[in-house]
Amino acid sequence: MVNVNVRIIAATNRDLEQDILAERFRADLFYRLNVFPLYLPSLRERGSDIILLADHFVLKYSKEMGKHVKKISTAAIEVFLSHKWPGNVRELENCIERAVLLSSGDTIEISHLPPSLHVREAKVEKKERGKLSSIVEAQERSLIIDTLEAAGGNQTKAAKMLGTTKRIIQYKITKLGINPKLFRKKNKDSKEE
Repeated sequence: MVNVNVRIIAATNRDLEQDILAERFRADLFYRLNVFPLYLPSLRERGSDIILLADHFVLKYSKEMGKHVKKISTAAIEVFLSHKWPGNVRELENCIERAVLLSSGDTIEISHLPPSLHVREAKVEKKERGKLSSIVEAQERSLIIDTLEAAGGNQTKAAKMLGTTKRIIQYKITKLGINPKLFRKKNKDSKEE
């Protein structure tokens, strides 16, 4: 007789409790597997993770393919953030691998992305921005402006103060139409007085 110590890791995107009620999954198996459940939201619900993962994959595939791709254009990031990512992280990784392969410069542009990312659902385009998203964007803009003022326009310092990365701050600054140079001037003026 040979004794073994085994741990099983199982993953699914299904609601197994609902599947048990609908008799599509065995209850006894569920309770054997359900020792330490981890619930991860899908990629589309983690906007800042999309940017971080995309940057990681750019570095990975640039090195692997011997190319000098270093960044993703703001327009391409907008496409990433508006996509639903039904294939989750694997889809994002494949998309970046393709883009790095097609890129001839140091930046991934929209033209390097697969056609599936260019097509936005009609519902998304027609849907007007809700009141909540407008309020959140206004609050976000205000917070970034206040932090940039405190950091003297230094985006790296502002990112640290906000507990995020410089890349995300740069994206938000571009998206929200904030000019960080204005805060450097204000800071210099206040030092001179």
